[in-house]
Amino acid sequence: MKSPWLALLGFCCAAALTAAEPYTIAVIPKGTTHEFWKSIHAGAVKAQRELAAEGIAVNVIWKGPLKEDDREQQVQVVENFIGRRVSGIVLAPLDHKALVAPVETAVRGKIPVVIIDSGLATNVYASFVSTDNREGGRIAARNLGRLLGGKGNVIMLRLQVGSNSTEEREAGFVEVMQQDFPSIRLLSIDQHAGATRDTAKRAAETLLSRYGSVVNGVFAPNESTGAGMLLALRDAGLAGKVKFIAFDSGETLNAGLKSGHIDGLVVQNPMNMGYLGVKTAVAVLRGEKVPARIDTGVGFVTRENFDDPALADIVNPPLDKYLK
Repeated sequence: MKSPWLALLGFCCAAALTAAEPYTIAVIPKGTTHEFWKSIHAGAVKAQRELAAEGIAVNVIWKGPLKEDDREQQVQVVENFIGRRVSGIVLAPLDHKALVAPVETAVRGKIPVVIIDSGLATNVYASFVSTDNREGGRIAARNLGRLLGGKGNVIMLRLQVGSNSTEEREAGFVEVMQQDFPSIRLLSIDQHAGATRDTAKRAAETLLSRYGSVVNGVFAPNESTGAGMLLALRDAGLAGKVKFIAFDSGETLNAGLKSGHIDGLVVQNPMNMGYLGVKTAVAVLRGEKVPARIDTGVGFVTRENFDDPALADIVNPPLDKYLK
């Protein structure tokens, strides 16, 4: 007969092993190619390392759809992680409606979900970590309106239907343009660019072929639309002649700013978004109370303040430190 003491010892050892198992956090971006998402990945790894230094073992799994317009693939990624029984999910939903059902399924299965970057049409998640995107759009409009002296013709190139983050930026931009700059005419505000810089370039070329002779200012609400618009302006011979405000930073947009082909960048802090997303998910798993909404901040970068040390980790995030 097996000794009850041995049985108890075995139970205690099993409990100790279970307690030592790491939290597994699935971080699911909208896509994986743009520099913005690489910054979020770096922030997630930074959080993992900091938690490890505190004695909290965390395994971060990074996986997203290949294309930022592939709703079905992102849904499948979420469902796959639910089936694998990960400890928690940090998700940037590429569609604010399509991802509701899988998120609600995860939460019903006792897998906490932290939403980052872009909103979701439900409130079952543990926390929402993002930029104030509508304010970001307002900042873009105020600065473009100022650059134009309150008059002229403006184009806005949208990203895609269902992307809550960029839809909020676009709404904020139009709101301020219409309220504060009545002498500025919005030539086009309904052209969608699609998910890549190539599709954005083609959409921008269509707009410029129609309005290039009269346009005075343009706004692009994310990294890919900004890069596509920049290429189209250069090809049309309009770069540096048309006032241009873009959203986000990255190698292409930073170079455009320095060359004078972009007049300002509305910037957010994607590395902090990834960092706080993972930290918040782990806090929930440890039974800690977390805020329902965490604002990661938004700012405006020009050639004049680009080298400000306070902006260094935003305009040039240390990706190699965390991703190599």
